[in-house]
Amino acid sequence: MKILKFGGSSVGNAEAIGLLTAIVQKSIASGEQPLVVCSAMSGVTDLMVQLSQSASRGNDTTEAFWQLREKHLQVVEAYFCETQGVWRQLEQLFTELQFVLGGIAALRECSARTLDRVMSFGEQLSCSLVSAILQEKGVYAIYADARKLIATDNHFGKAKVNEAVTNEQIRFWYSGLGDKTAVVTGFIASNAQGDTTTLGRGGSDFTAALFGAALSADEIQIWTDVDGFMTADPRWVSNAFTLQSMSYKEAMDLSYFGAKVIHPPTLIPAITAKIPINIRNTFRSEREGTTIQPAAKGNGHLIKGISSIREVSLINVEGSGMVGLKGFGGRLFSCMAAADVNVILITQASSEHSISFAVIPGDTLPALEAIQKEFELELYANKIDVPKAQQGLSILAVVGENMRHSKGLSGKLFQSLGRSGVNVVAIAQGSSELNISVVIDEEDLSKALNVVHDSLFLSPVKTFHLFIAGTGSIGSELLNQIAASEESLRKDHQLYFKVMGITNSRKMVVSHNGEIPLNQWKDELNNKGEKADIDLFIEKIQQLNLPNSIFVDNSSNQNLADRYPQFFDLNVSVVACNKLGASGSFEQYNLLKQTARKNGVSFFYETNVGAGLPIIKTMHDLRISGDRFLKIEAILSGTISFIFNHFVDNISFAEVVKQAQQLGFTEPDPRDDLNGMDFLRKMLILAREAGLEVEMEQVALEPLLPESCLKAKTVDDFYEELLRNEQHFNALKQKATDEDKVLRYIGQIENGKIRIELQRVDRSHPFFSLSGSDNIITFTTMRYKNNPLVVKGPGAGAAVTAAGVFADILRVTQN
Repeated sequence: MKILKFGGSSVGNAEAIGLLTAIVQKSIASGEQPLVVCSAMSGVTDLMVQLSQSASRGNDTTEAFWQLREKHLQVVEAYFCETQGVWRQLEQLFTELQFVLGGIAALRECSARTLDRVMSFGEQLSCSLVSAILQEKGVYAIYADARKLIATDNHFGKAKVNEAVTNEQIRFWYSGLGDKTAVVTGFIASNAQGDTTTLGRGGSDFTAALFGAALSADEIQIWTDVDGFMTADPRWVSNAFTLQSMSYKEAMDLSYFGAKVIHPPTLIPAITAKIPINIRNTFRSEREGTTIQPAAKGNGHLIKGISSIREVSLINVEGSGMVGLKGFGGRLFSCMAAADVNVILITQASSEHSISFAVIPGDTLPALEAIQKEFELELYANKIDVPKAQQGLSILAVVGENMRHSKGLSGKLFQSLGRSGVNVVAIAQGSSELNISVVIDEEDLSKALNVVHDSLFLSPVKTFHLFIAGTGSIGSELLNQIAASEESLRKDHQLYFKVMGITNSRKMVVSHNGEIPLNQWKDELNNKGEKADIDLFIEKIQQLNLPNSIFVDNSSNQNLADRYPQFFDLNVSVVACNKLGASGSFEQYNLLKQTARKNGVSFFYETNVGAGLPIIKTMHDLRISGDRFLKIEAILSGTISFIFNHFVDNISFAEVVKQAQQLGFTEPDPRDDLNGMDFLRKMLILAREAGLEVEMEQVALEPLLPESCLKAKTVDDFYEELLRNEQHFNALKQKATDEDKVLRYIGQIENGKIRIELQRVDRSHPFFSLSGSDNIITFTTMRYKNNPLVVKGPGAGAAVTAAGVFADILRVTQN
């Protein structure tokens, strides 16, 4: 025997009632004995209240009344060719409703008793419709008015049920039901005088629970418009998913802290009788939903779900006079009860110096007034301070019976919040370890829900939010690589990257709803973008306040590099292809590292030195493991590497430079690569990563080009100057050839000194056999003294550099 309760959305229109009918028919066909409980059609109860209020003010209710009739008539017309018989039953109810509304209008008053009577028409109408439609579909259904079965007191609006009388009446009625399928009105009941009463919020669930407990049902099914309990509110956490099962206690806690699937107090009769409760989706009936039962079953995670209350105030009472004072808490919370203030959460310091408790914002002023009245003498004697209320707060609750005795759970929770810059104002946890609740700023709630959901392994896929600066060759290639890797990252590594913002020197676009489609980012930027403004871009990032955010700088913009501390302070990690941050003053370099560390975010800039080569990471691993650098030698310019690898035989230096430019290895003006400044910045960063506190002026740079080439007015003039100086370059090449050596432009760090110079190296040197545009670096350390550690590979090109940036982004996800 099963109780099938259908909510307002499940009887909201003809289509929904059709699905309801199919569910009932399937239950009967499978040999079950269903008893159906229905709410009013969606929106009807609110409409009944509006009609009552309008009538009590003397307003015309004709239009709203006819809207109500039309809503029900549409369902009748959808199911019955001959509507007269069915409509006659409903018309009697509408006539009675009209009579009651007329009485309210005449008296200009609507008491709680009368309002209950008006609201009861919603369930009477919907259940009359459903029972008639079931009969039309061949089900032996009857309409059952719960007012004849559920006995209550006279507390109109939220009547208290006399369960002993109710159980007796339900059992007696059911014994004579036979093989009929009853359609019972939810929400409504009656008192001893026969007056209509209602059961308050979640009243139809209460009706289902009462019938289930009285009849010892095998299961109570709550049919609604959601798939069941989810790990978090999907409106806030896109990765939330449906839970298959949970315990009564877990359901109670999750519902108390904001999950709106059920109203816990209404299900107490079923919980007392230990009847399983199954939450199902009328519109996706093939899904199993969530089963709520006495004992919890594991879901493979430490917690069962995350819930929240969006708006609360935290009231703090403190003072030295509270220490050791017996009965203080009793007086405090008794005065709250007397003021009709509901206390949501309580936390007290072990020193007994303070007590904090949370209330809904509307209860803040009554609570403060009640405390000042109750503790008037203590306040006057300065034994306690004037109570204060902190507003604009939210409560986040982590719930699960598996949390009990799970080591490290609290650490993960608070680490994830701290890393995302979420300040915890107050903490509460019961000794049962079923629930850990934290009070946080309301503006941080969305971020907190997402980051906690991810960190406690509830999310099957972990989401990171990217804000990308620079859409040149590297930035464009990076976006292409992210798009190409999307499926494999999600499937094999449970990672998903949402590009939320893109900016270049001309335009910027930030998505406030969803994300920027990777296959349409150019259109989004060009057609929907606004004028680029880095201050506004940062402001929009702050407004979004998203967890797991990463700023990716593919530019060479000093202004952007100067803003890195702002990103860190917003708890946004930075991945920089831009060298200007790490190669500025040592003070700036140190500030960037310290600010990132202080805020618990990442600052990675691997591509500053070797494009896609793991140079900085290798150095970090060597240093952190206790090794010490003796000497570092490097060729860190793919452009210059290409030029000297091809400056052989009879080809001129100018021709090789031209060839490198045509292949895309140089900037539009090759001197930007050949003046050595880019190489200098790389060697400066290397020296700092090796532990040296050095400035740019301390790097000895031997110019590669004659002064006349560097000072040429145009690129064409530059090439003419190269040709004029061909004898100089040929002499260098010839001298190396005569010695069976090759020319290499090498950076060297040794004994605390840094220099970059053109050298001739022989066949024994690791750099002799360098080819193409490869970069190479050798580390001579205490461990690699006789045989240096060599890192070698492509040092130029958008694809390898973008891959290096992508690798740094992936490193952030591992942090």
